[in-house]
Amino acid sequence: MTAAPHPARTVPTGGSWAALLLLTTGFAMSQAFRTVAAIMADPLQAELHLSPQQLGVFAAAYHFAFGALQLFMGIGIDMHGVRRTILAASPLMVLGAVMSALAGNFAWLVTGQVLIGIGCAPAFLVCTVYIARHFPPARYTMVSSIILAVGGVGMLATGTPLAWLIELSSWRMGFWVLAACAALSWGAIALWMHEPPPAAGAPRESLRQAVATIGALLRVPHTAGIMALALVTYASFVALRGLWLGPAMMQRYDWSLVQAGNLAVAVSVVALASLPLFGRLDPGPRRRRAWMLGCTLTSAALFAAMALHLGAWAEVALMGLVCAVSGYGTLQYPDVKDAYEPAVIGRAMALFTMALFMGVALMQWATGALASIAQAQGIDPFGPVFGSIAALLVLGAFGFWWLPQPAGAQRGRLDS
Repeated sequence: MTAAPHPARTVPTGGSWAALLLLTTGFAMSQAFRTVAAIMADPLQAELHLSPQQLGVFAAAYHFAFGALQLFMGIGIDMHGVRRTILAASPLMVLGAVMSALAGNFAWLVTGQVLIGIGCAPAFLVCTVYIARHFPPARYTMVSSIILAVGGVGMLATGTPLAWLIELSSWRMGFWVLAACAALSWGAIALWMHEPPPAAGAPRESLRQAVATIGALLRVPHTAGIMALALVTYASFVALRGLWLGPAMMQRYDWSLVQAGNLAVAVSVVALASLPLFGRLDPGPRRRRAWMLGCTLTSAALFAAMALHLGAWAEVALMGLVCAVSGYGTLQYPDVKDAYEPAVIGRAMALFTMALFMGVALMQWATGALASIAQAQGIDPFGPVFGSIAALLVLGAFGFWWLPQPAGAQRGRLDS
């Protein structure tokens, strides 16, 4: 597999950090947009008369579009650079938010989410590729975890602040405010973010060569195991924080919208704090996969406990523990980086990110359908929702353990 080379990684300068932080504003917006459903769910259901299944489709639409575009964004980054790719896509984020704010029916709302998903598609990918190209390899995990935590400000905004805004005005105003923030992010990147040019005389790939490289990545034996885990890890966290947290606490325990927003902020802070912690504790290639496997199974056990309806404060504690464990997701990025050649890291990360977000879309759609079926049968819908998430996590962990491993990697053994 070959690709056009990029400048060698050196000690990062202040300019490198400034450029990365500007790119992170786009990632923060993507974090906000992907988690609005947890707080907007009840107002949307009330005004547009949405079923739980439609609510799942609404939440999944963003992630499906986001995931489906990852490979194209990876090709764009490797061929045209980080800055040009993010600037080309971001206006659709603004347009989709405006369309969602004006939506008068379910179809328009979903179309708006699809546009937002396309606009946000390169948001975190550009950050990971920029780190891989312009920061030393030894600092990749730590810098990535810092950016994940900083970008999580967008997730905090869709907790109490969004709940307060909706109660004061409406869910439509939430989309208007997010549209304005997305426009500011795009403008800041356009004005102040600069990217070092590729090496002089470096060969340029054709689109055909770039697409062929994606096919080659898919044929690499260890890709399947990486994708199996990627489909369920982030999906489980977003299904909780981005969709079911608010409805579960409001319908199971009669919490108010602002109370659910406060919980969303609290668990988001826990999740954001866990990212740099896991980044700092990264055990390295020899034991990293065992940690990832163990954390996935721990998360599955916590979701299984939530399915049992143990009471409000027990459920709050379980949600907090899920978010505390979720930081292990940052270990997946160095695992992917170490599994592929540096020349194709943009597309490898794109393939991995596609699996992450297609997993989110599928999990939100499936759990929405399960919730509708359970509700129609007069059953508490959140038992099947959380139980199915636990089962999917176990399946993903099994695939990660059983399928071929990258060269030099140890199979994820819990006793390693």
